[in-house]
Amino acid sequence: MKFAGAATLPLSLGISDGRLFSFHNSGHRAPVHALVVVLLLLQPPPRPPTPRPPRCNPPRPPTLPHHPPMPPFSRTARPSLHASRRLLSTLPDIAPAGLPPPAARRLPKSPAANLAPHKMRELSRQENLEKRQKYLAPSLRAHYANSPSGALKLRSGAGQYLYCSEGRRYLDCVNNVCHVGHTHPRVVQAAAAQLSILNTNSRYLHDNIVRLAEALAQRLPDPLQSVFFVNSGTEANDLALRLARNFTGRQDVYCVAEAYHGHSAATLAISPYSKYSPSEMPAGVVKLSQPDTYRLGLSEAEATDRALAEYRAALASGEKPPAAYIVESLMCCGGMVSLPEGYLRGMHELTRAHGGLCIADEVQTGFGRVGTHMWAFEPQGVVPDIVTVGKPFGNGFPLAAVITTPEVAEASNKFEYFNTFGGNPVACAVGLEVLSVIDDEQLQHNALQTGAYAFDLLRQVQAQQPRVGDVRGTGLLLGVELVLDRATKAPDSEGAQLVMARMKELGVLVSTDGPHRNVLKMKPPLCFNVADAEELAKVMNQALSELPPLV
Repeated sequence: MKFAGAATLPLSLGISDGRLFSFHNSGHRAPVHALVVVLLLLQPPPRPPTPRPPRCNPPRPPTLPHHPPMPPFSRTARPSLHASRRLLSTLPDIAPAGLPPPAARRLPKSPAANLAPHKMRELSRQENLEKRQKYLAPSLRAHYANSPSGALKLRSGAGQYLYCSEGRRYLDCVNNVCHVGHTHPRVVQAAAAQLSILNTNSRYLHDNIVRLAEALAQRLPDPLQSVFFVNSGTEANDLALRLARNFTGRQDVYCVAEAYHGHSAATLAISPYSKYSPSEMPAGVVKLSQPDTYRLGLSEAEATDRALAEYRAALASGEKPPAAYIVESLMCCGGMVSLPEGYLRGMHELTRAHGGLCIADEVQTGFGRVGTHMWAFEPQGVVPDIVTVGKPFGNGFPLAAVITTPEVAEASNKFEYFNTFGGNPVACAVGLEVLSVIDDEQLQHNALQTGAYAFDLLRQVQAQQPRVGDVRGTGLLLGVELVLDRATKAPDSEGAQLVMARMKELGVLVSTDGPHRNVLKMKPPLCFNVADAEELAKVMNQALSELPPLV
């Protein structure tokens, strides 16, 4: 046997007795190990390495001080798979103290392996309650838990109606989150269509984001045109405080007793409503009295004068110059208290005279709910420096916003702000459709007309029921305050809870609020109609009639 390229060498190969030998031309037989040397000499010179494309060799990051430098990557320097296995087989089993060697250990079964398939069996009401008690924090209370039939387990919703797991229909008079109605088909379609294409954060350009910002700014008075998108009313009010404090260089914020502005640390501080004990207000917060004409027994003009005098006195010392004055345009959690005529104008003038900004919290009151205007601050002829919106904006989808002036927004460049989910393409698609539905279905006009009719019906209930001390509100923001005595106005907190529970049993959902929890609160979806108003009044009258008579 001869090798190509070996003609010039006196060499050939042969096999004798099953062994490989090399033969010189002289006939001498040499063992094969001599051949190895010859074969090595016959190897062609190594080819220069082919350079890789730049994308395959990215520059290495700088070496950290506590790490030794890594050797350059080389495929030829890598040990073979068999060599690696041989090396590993020689290493002793090493385990932390108290653990068996690796061979004796087995990975636990992943909890994900126990998850049910996508289509899950519906839990019974009792199973749901048991899991809720086991896995949810106790502060997350289930609504109507103390009613005779217990907490309400919902299955679906449509328009102004909710349906429980037993299939019973309830008239929803309190869930103002679903502003244009539960599962409105246009809103559902807008969300599904955008979600099927793209959803990401707001770092990128997307038409939905700028279109919604434009549509929102066009619905507010000038110069409110700079928009920040967030996910909730709490986030909106939190950011509003940050903007005001940054712009003015001050810390003190003036708020109203019984106000509610959110559940973050900053917004809880300006939400006296949320405090269950008479603890002192946090530093940087000054509380002012709520201008409740019914409780004060004053006319609107008198209540306004009283509130302005209190605010003027608080500012007079100069010890706490305001960064901002913040107020709900109608005090929802404070008991559905409408602000008296002239109140907002006077408070805004005092705030600005002392260098502060005016913040209107429209999270519960905005988007046409008051009927007469798109925003609840508008009837008083004022323009805030900052407006916050939330709850109904996304019709149940997380969407909220802060709208301010270009001047205030420009000052925000002093700090960094980013919101991962605020104003994402899906949320903005939903917001755009909500605004379109409000316009197309004339829901603001419906709030005005149906709200006025419902108000008159509730006044008729008041005429028949001595427990009803006051009926108040505007549009589809209505409150009925229950008292034990109309002369003393002693709050009937227990009666309000009983009426709420009984109305639920009769198929109408309301809530209670106010400092004494004695105000029945109604904030239905804006598709609420005349027949719904009649059902509300009828059921409330029946529930009140079933209470024990007042002594």
